[in-house]
Amino acid sequence: MSKRSLYTYFAKNKIIKMKKHIPNIITLFNLLCGCVAVVLAANDQLAWAAYFAFMGIFFDFFDGLAARALGVKTDLGKQLDSLADMVTSGLVPGFVMFQLLNNINLEGDLLAKGSLYNKLLPFLGFLITLASAYRLAKFNIDERQTDAFIGLPTPANSLLILSLPLILNFQASDWIKAFILDKRVLIAFVFISGFLLNAPVRLFALKFKNWSFTDNYLRYIFIGIGVVLLLGFKFLAIPLIVFIYITISLLYKEK
Repeated sequence: MSKRSLYTYFAKNKIIKMKKHIPNIITLFNLLCGCVAVVLAANDQLAWAAYFAFMGIFFDFFDGLAARALGVKTDLGKQLDSLADMVTSGLVPGFVMFQLLNNINLEGDLLAKGSLYNKLLPFLGFLITLASAYRLAKFNIDERQTDAFIGLPTPANSLLILSLPLILNFQASDWIKAFILDKRVLIAFVFISGFLLNAPVRLFALKFKNWSFTDNYLRYIFIGIGVVLLLGFKFLAIPLIVFIYITISLLYKEK
């Protein structure tokens, strides 16, 4: 083999090895965003925590897209993706819910703040984290979830929970604030979230194997609806988009 051929051979191998790491690097950016979001949530900066978690979810979408485009899907990437999701879409929404419930306590009267019930209530938010961990573990061993999801994906659930502090910060009328900051409403969010994450319901995946409209028309239509709603209603649109996603999945059985 000539020096030129040898150089070409090693150069190609190096490029192939580098390609394998690109999706994993994107996944690590997801994890980094989740770590920053945890710190911000701990400091009660919930809107900023939501922003960083959203960036993490953005990276989470594109690491899989990059892996499919480059043809470098690996078992390592799958495990790393779940570990990153556990932080960004599991711990962060649980922590944010903890802070929302805790902030209600801090605004209550002294008698209410001193009760054991109110001291323990905020920890209920971490049921979202536990349900997310269970859902991610099931996903890793469930061969039915290659082209669709069984139960609400953790990033979608995270978007739902993290929309609450953003709505409170930027779009809260008196009735919206009273509704979201009602303990009963937040507790309902916790249990509905945990149920949806592990519900035996088949939901279509936003995974594009190609850019063909024919093969992906449902995804394109859903994304179009989502963009229109976001432009019109901003953060208030997020719970509605999640509801539409579930509804479309129930009505339409993708082949």
